[in-house]
Amino acid sequence: MPDRACHVRPESVAPRWISRHRPPEQSLFSGIYGLVLASALVAALDATGEKADPGPDTLWVLLTALASGAAHGYAHVIAQRASVDSAATTSRRKLVLAEWPLVAAALPTVGILLVAVAGGWAEATAVDAALVFNTVALFGCGAWAARTAGHGWPSSVRAGGMDMLIGLMIIIANALIK
Repeated sequence: MPDRACHVRPESVAPRWISRHRPPEQSLFSGIYGLVLASALVAALDATGEKADPGPDTLWVLLTALASGAAHGYAHVIAQRASVDSAATTSRRKLVLAEWPLVAAALPTVGILLVAVAGGWAEATAVDAALVFNTVALFGCGAWAARTAGHGWPSSVRAGGMDMLIGLMIIIANALIK
């Protein structure tokens, strides 16, 4: 029986492992945002004509991810404060800490750049490796989200492929700009 993109299995039919491993929507959102952010940052590092210096570049990727996570969390705090629903009880700390997946998603990129810091790779090689890793991770996130929503494998692979296009666009833009 062919799988259709619009076909979603009811929750009761979804495999048990899917119900146990369902990512919270906010975590998935922040994680995907973190992967895209890390890809864009690492692509910007590989500037033609500049002397490669992976140490400070790695630090900038990490600090930018931390600042972005804090900014997103604080934006939620401000939005909650400004909302007409003054009965909202979520603590400010929880709102800021809920953005940890954004930072966590950037950590593999930081780790790959640390290989260049240690002298294992040239920075350009680390940049390419990080872009490929993040693109594959975007595919995985898209496919996983579709599977946990009850979609079949063909539909989930298509969803992952669509998410992967974001990473591919960054890689293509990086190649065209440099």
